[in-house]
Amino acid sequence: MRAVVITKPGGPDVLAVAELPAREPGEGEVRIAVKAAAVNPTDIGLRERGGAGEPPWVPGMDAAGVIESVGPGVDRLKVGEQVMAAVSPRRPEGGGQQEQLVVPAASVVAIPDGATLVEAATLPMNGLTATRGLDMLALKEGDTLAVSGGAGLLASYVIPLAKEQGLRVIADAKPEDEALVKSFGADVIVPRSESFGDAIRAVAPGGADAVYDTALLRREAFGAIRDGGQIVVVRGWDGDEVEDRGIRVHPVFVAQVLERTEWLEHLRDLASAGTIKLRVAGEYPPERAGDAEHAMDAGGLRGRAVIVF
Repeated sequence: MRAVVITKPGGPDVLAVAELPAREPGEGEVRIAVKAAAVNPTDIGLRERGGAGEPPWVPGMDAAGVIESVGPGVDRLKVGEQVMAAVSPRRPEGGGQQEQLVVPAASVVAIPDGATLVEAATLPMNGLTATRGLDMLALKEGDTLAVSGGAGLLASYVIPLAKEQGLRVIADAKPEDEALVKSFGADVIVPRSESFGDAIRAVAPGGADAVYDTALLRREAFGAIRDGGQIVVVRGWDGDEVEDRGIRVHPVFVAQVLERTEWLEHLRDLASAGTIKLRVAGEYPPERAGDAEHAMDAGGLRGRAVIVF
């Protein structure tokens, strides 16, 4: 099978396409003939820093395709079914950007109604990240959630999931993105500015109950949070203890929830209903994986670049 591989830590030039061996699914696993695999910032981090063990490493945390075979004990999924999957690229077999992907059946569900495989490939990892962060916050109906980076893909999943929980959502956006972010379900849009805290407190003077920080503001977002509030951070935390007004920090590690089948099914249902909007920023053959990562790294994408096999 063909796979996008990282040959060594470095820039986009270390990406290549290689022929790798495929294997049969084992107990509780399925093998997917992958047609589409999304490119995420985590893939850039893997390429820059390398993975566990020796290269090559296969990037990708999302994939969509057709079930080719199922292992013993799998009865929920059938051969020929169009599915999407979440996967860790840091396992020995690597991530989703390979033509024959073997994964636990628990990480696989049918694609949303009306979605293409390319569109479906953008949902699993970011959808699970959004769900996990909100689960950690455990906010109450009527609480206020501020979302940084409102026009981004992760925010576009956080916002409707938060609204489903009955939260008041405030999100920031550039003027040209205000209508887009409003379409995700945000109650209030504030201007994107150098001070996220000031922007949020202009409409929530006491501060938000929590921030879902998709824009990687980290401590710069603390001004938006009330005393004793919370913040969800993605892509890690510096590990320092927080002694700032009792604010609790929740780093999200999506690899811990890749087998939450019920969450994936819920995300599929929301996308089927149009509550979550699937956005593809561009399609690339595996030979142009470097271009896809470059587009992602440049920022400003309103969706995900997708590798199409």
